[in-house]
Amino acid sequence: MLKRILSYIIPITIHKRESSVSKSIEVVFRDGRLVLDTPNTNYSYGSLQRILRKGLKKIGFTEIQKMESILVLGLAGGSVVKTLVDEISYKGKITAVDIDKQIVEVAKTYFNLDKIDNLEIVVDDAQQFVHKSKSKYNLIIIDVFQDDKMPEFLFSPEFVNRVLSLRTNNGKILFNTMKNNKKQSERNANFIKFCEQTNLVKVIPNVEGSNELIVISKKENNFIE
Repeated sequence: MLKRILSYIIPITIHKRESSVSKSIEVVFRDGRLVLDTPNTNYSYGSLQRILRKGLKKIGFTEIQKMESILVLGLAGGSVVKTLVDEISYKGKITAVDIDKQIVEVAKTYFNLDKIDNLEIVVDDAQQFVHKSKSKYNLIIIDVFQDDKMPEFLFSPEFVNRVLSLRTNNGKILFNTMKNNKKQSERNANFIKFCEQTNLVKVIPNVEGSNELIVISKKENNFIE
């Protein structure tokens, strides 16, 4: 309790360990709550949770409640899973994929993800997982980072087309990106242009500063304004 109170004054590190993917990961008490950080960014339960919540709200909480299956690429500490389960009351199956075994262990230990009955956690590379998967999903959330960097494969036509093929007929994709410079702005613009050839794309810019959310839907679907 004392650490929680003191965290309103100064962040207090509870646990720190090395990560094979993100160099190091820290569980920190900040402003009275546990968050998961890497050296250069918040990974879960801080700004990231607010960012993805905004994207989910754009899709519509009521619509999400009706979905049967959701795929999360990039689990980290699982804050988006907690939003789905605790705030949206989602009861369908959630499959979460993360390449970082150390982060998955921390998520289970400090954020109790192993107590969520409708969650299946898969330790795997997102790029490989989507090529192996034979399932279809109503919603695919892409939130893949290595510290504050985004792997280039996320924007490749091969990966994008494969992810699009894993949607159900009315399925949607929520893609969290970071845009800090001209190169990243051009990368996002090219990605959006590619997706718009066959999809309806809604862009939510400047979320919590430099994040840009991209929501991809089939053209007959609507978004909540």
